[in-house]
Amino acid sequence: MPQAQPSIIDEVEGAIRAGSDEKRLETARRVTDLFLSSAGSFNDEQIALFDDVLERLIKTIELRSIADMGARVALAEISAQLAPIAQAPPSVIRRLAGHDEIRIAGPVLQESARLDETELLNIAASKGEQHLLSVAGRWWLKEIVTDALLARRYPSVSRRLASNPGARFSASGFAVIVGQAEQDPELTVSVGVRVDLPSDLRRQLLRSATDAVRTRLLSRAPPHLFEEIQNAIATVATGVDREMSGIRDFEGAKRAIAKLKTAGQLNEATLYGFARQRRYEETVAALAALAESTYEVIRPLMQSLRDDGLLVPCRAALLSWETTSAVLESRYATGTMKPADLAKAKGHFARMTPENARRTLRFWQVRAS
Repeated sequence: MPQAQPSIIDEVEGAIRAGSDEKRLETARRVTDLFLSSAGSFNDEQIALFDDVLERLIKTIELRSIADMGARVALAEISAQLAPIAQAPPSVIRRLAGHDEIRIAGPVLQESARLDETELLNIAASKGEQHLLSVAGRWWLKEIVTDALLARRYPSVSRRLASNPGARFSASGFAVIVGQAEQDPELTVSVGVRVDLPSDLRRQLLRSATDAVRTRLLSRAPPHLFEEIQNAIATVATGVDREMSGIRDFEGAKRAIAKLKTAGQLNEATLYGFARQRRYEETVAALAALAESTYEVIRPLMQSLRDDGLLVPCRAALLSWETTSAVLESRYATGTMKPADLAKAKGHFARMTPENARRTLRFWQVRAS
């Protein structure tokens, strides 16, 4: 146990019993900082100690000074600091997640791996739109959680879920979201480019879409779905009911990349070539191997309409910006990214350190598994 623990406990006890609001906030910050400084090295018993003292402090702050703006800001800061920590104190995380103030609850709802399905379901059933939006932004969501979120029928939540490549949908969940999309062009595009959307629901989605929305959807289609969406549009336009082309099989690409790696021939130049040729499956498999990640983590990032997530494995693999931009643009069947979007992505890439990228990638891997 850390030698500082007795003094921490004494300080917490004093702050709870007789401390001022300022003293309690200062103590809470100090305990949080101490935990963060060595979170990866604490055992379960030590984490439980921090969990106990920090939860008691937060409870006291909520009871005595939560009306104070400074207290809310402090708790929001603590929430943001603990949210990405896989070993974060679980009781503290649950308390923060259930807070009515979205600035306090939001960070842990969106990011903390400490929240299990039961806790997410409770939030989905009991909290308001902003809390549900935070949950909908989590990188990994199972069908039981997305069903609960969609049951509340918030259009904004449905849009965020549809654009989240890590969210999984049941058949009934997809039916709900496709029904909502009939009156929502933005939702139509977001759900229409999902690789896991069943073909019959894609055709249903396109039947109610305007020509402008169909064109927009096709322009955002990733290479591996471009032909299927194009055929679906043609089918809807002509009224012909036929099978769409199947989703491409990644197994061959994964085997080919494994052989290149074994032969010592897998490197950045190889990935660059795949990306420039828009060989989507090989690009996914090669990036996963070079970033020391998995296909299950990289593929949702490649499917996403957002660019920032895909920058993480590229930075972790120590890729150049030239190769990274080629990977970003390989997601589209034709054309290139808008110059403004590419410049924004380049700025994010430059500010990201390889160490932070690897840490984030490892965290996503844990959550995915």
